[in-house]
Amino acid sequence: MKGHLSHDYLIEVPAAVVWDVYCGIELPKLAAQLLRDVLGSVEVVHGDGGVGTIVKLTHPPGNVYKNRHRLKEAEIIEGGFKDKDARSSIIRSSVDYEIDDKLQELASQATMKPFEVLNEGIGKYLKQKWDSSNT
Repeated sequence: MKGHLSHDYLIEVPAAVVWDVYCGIELPKLAAQLLRDVLGSVEVVHGDGGVGTIVKLTHPPGNVYKNRHRLKEAEIIEGGFKDKDARSSIIRSSVDYEIDDKLQELASQATMKPFEVLNEGIGKYLKQKWDSSNT
């Protein structure tokens, strides 16, 4: 059984500012700093944030996330960022999963909640930083 989940998060910051965080090593560092209670600790094991980067997440007690393998991809549409306008953009997170048909009841446990929390936390941080640097 295969499935796909997606979540769009509108952020009132230009896409180039968002991209600077999401494309590199700053994302796991910010996630660890801003969302420690939700994500636990985040350690970059290898890489610079690009393809092939390995990040170790140690979830806090009581967290039920079991999947150990995740891949971060970036997508540029029509030669540009996913800009909504010059002052805002959209962060689209998605999860593609494949589950053995014998275990298809596990599909109901697939969730976008970790990405929603991450995008909201990073979004608030970037908006605050953007507003203070442009006033």
